[in-house]
Amino acid sequence: MKRVNVPFTGARSCLAPLVVNRMSGSNHRGRLRLGSLSFPCALGRAGIVSRKREGDGGTPLGHHQILFGYRRSDRTWTQGGPLPLSPTRPADGWCDAPAHPAYNRPVRLPFPARCERMIRADRLYDCCIVLDYNYSSRARYRGSAIFFHLAERGYPPTEGCIALAPRDMARLLPYLKRGRTLIVQR
Repeated sequence: MKRVNVPFTGARSCLAPLVVNRMSGSNHRGRLRLGSLSFPCALGRAGIVSRKREGDGGTPLGHHQILFGYRRSDRTWTQGGPLPLSPTRPADGWCDAPAHPAYNRPVRLPFPARCERMIRADRLYDCCIVLDYNYSSRARYRGSAIFFHLAERGYPPTEGCIALAPRDMARLLPYLKRGRTLIVQR
């Protein structure tokens, strides 16, 4: 994939994409940039991959639009900008079973197939942004639940998502809106 050089247009510009690059010396650590803003981030344990498969631990290379988000209303997360953040409910889940018709879709728990709980004890999904990776045009086994969410302390690898420190996500939320592009490049 061709490297994208983003001219400075200011973080508020609706034209500026978010750009994620791998940090040298680490497959699972990266840097996310939006205009003059720059934040460390966690990537998938397999690094950035061009041929994403379910369960491979890779962060998919490419252009991914921001669709919508979730927030834990029982924690400190509030609406932070123009992107609608729906309150997460205890019955919210996300199907990651490739053979199920609801693959890579939000579901209600209990659910008959394998799925993730959107309310987690580790707080990673306290603020969780859904990216349009294998969502609008879905293909089985191409990967599911590729989110932009909160990172654990020390930025350990994710299962393929992009993760920011909570303070950095709070700083970035005012600039996020539906349709803004997040570009993952090597």
